[in-house]
Amino acid sequence: MDPSQTDFAAARDIMVDGQLRPNKVTDTRILGAMRRIPREAFLPPALAARAYADEDVPLPGGRALTEPMVVARLIQAAAVTQGETALVVAAGAGYAAAVLAACGATVTAVENDPALLALARKALAVTTPGVALVEGDPTAGWPAGAPYDVILIDGAVPAIPAALVRQVRPHAGRIVCVLRPDPAPAPARAVIAEATAAGVHPVPLFDCSVPLIPAFAPAPRFVFS
Repeated sequence: MDPSQTDFAAARDIMVDGQLRPNKVTDTRILGAMRRIPREAFLPPALAARAYADEDVPLPGGRALTEPMVVARLIQAAAVTQGETALVVAAGAGYAAAVLAACGATVTAVENDPALLALARKALAVTTPGVALVEGDPTAGWPAGAPYDVILIDGAVPAIPAALVRQVRPHAGRIVCVLRPDPAPAPARAVIAEATAAGVHPVPLFDCSVPLIPAFAPAPRFVFS
């Protein structure tokens, strides 16, 4: 066996047992998926050695591969069931989409960065070929597949976009993401927002530090002196 593969397999076990299980990740589907899926496949070769670090790993275009614990806890909060439809917004290299699919969801992943799309196509073809990877503006979601039972935004946003609220299944769907206010008087916070007759209301899950997705960054303000 290739020694590098042995090292990555051991690193996956350490990630699951050292990062996920001590941080309230109890869903055996998620633990099994993240123990099995080669996270290094979702990074450029030069960054593969950082795949299992307890941190976000920078990607092209100001993006990042979200740290393992945050991915796991967001997916756990979504509580996806077999056959539910899920949309991963700003899917990046596709890792969160792969884990969701491994948990039984039918996943569409939308991304607009060409370099990340190329990376995701290659990785998903090997790990979870059932994921539908589409090119599009993440701020618009993917209306063609709506409504979705679960929408996961893979990165921080200042607020949940109205376009995504319209695409979640009424009365049953949920959106999981990290909210990072602008300006940021408080830390970024993972939330779940469940669809009700009154709309969606984000409920805090845990504090975390996740980079803002550039496509969702607020427009620059002009200050007049």
